Amino acid sequence: MNRSMKHTTLAALTAVIALAAFAGGYVDSQLLPYAIGIGMTTLAANSPRAFEIGNRNEIPVIAADIVYEGAAVGVVIASGHARPLAATDRFAGFAEAKADNSAGAAAAINVRVIESGKIELSVTGAVITDEGQPVYATDDDTFTFTPTAAVFVGFVHRFVSAGKVVVAFDAPTYRDPYGDYTIRETVSGALTLDIQDNGKIFFVDTDAVVITLPVVATPVNCKIVNIGAFGAVKLSIDPAAADKVQGPDLPGTDNKDLINTKATAKRGDYVVLTTGDANGALVAELRGIWATEA
Repeated sequence: MNRSMKHTTLAALTAVIALAAFAGGYVDSQLLPYAIGIGMTTLAANSPRAFEIGNRNEIPVIAADIVYEGAAVGVVIASGHARPLAATDRFAGFAEAKADNSAGAAAAINVRVIESGKIELSVTGAVITDEGQPVYATDDDTFTFTPTAAVFVGFVHRFVSAGKVVVAFDAPTYRDPYGDYTIRETVSGALTLDIQDNGKIFFVDTDAVVITLPVVATPVNCKIVNIGAFGAVKLSIDPAAADKVQGPDLPGTDNKDLINTKATAKRGDYVVLTTGDANGALVAELRGIWATEA
């Protein structure tokens, strides 16, 4: 048997073994021709390929635009082209060098991006207790902790100084921790929920905000997140007068707020509220220190 025949036979046997494993150790005789056919598609000669190493990538740039060095780069969802990041894009990394396509058609040039690593950024409101917090971008040079109208970039790796942190990013791998919610709203004052708030996520950024729940007959299933810095924002969930907020180790008392205590409140504390009990809202998930109003 010559070398080529041996190669083909070995490939066919490998395919048969794989099929046997898939079928719990048994392969019908009628499958054997297909197994041999699969084996015939394997390489019989060297096939040099182009490999990429490291954390660089190149993406075609949109028409008539410039991506500057250090810019957060976004990919336009509808076209796949790169541009200075906008709030509707997918984050692709940071530009390693300027890519000037101001006079070019779409894809006339590529922008070279660093798609993973650590980078020092100015992030609005960053303090020393923010390690591990998710970071978002509203454009190619504006970074925030508030996920509304913004694109997820990475997580705080290290505090540098007030408003400045090192952010760990990995565009192909990291995922937005709030990515399951497409309808996001920032809450900076009193808010009363209604039936149209089902499925939303709310980010409270102001101290002493009270979110009022509708009567239990109006179901509202949502997530409410305290997005303020450590010890800066008290958040209260106020049930209707005849309703309770019930959950883990909560007494469930009529007309008593569920409160994210200000002194211990951390950025990212949250409550997930669901309906289904005649006495009031149910707490499906809870992060942080919460207490029932005295």
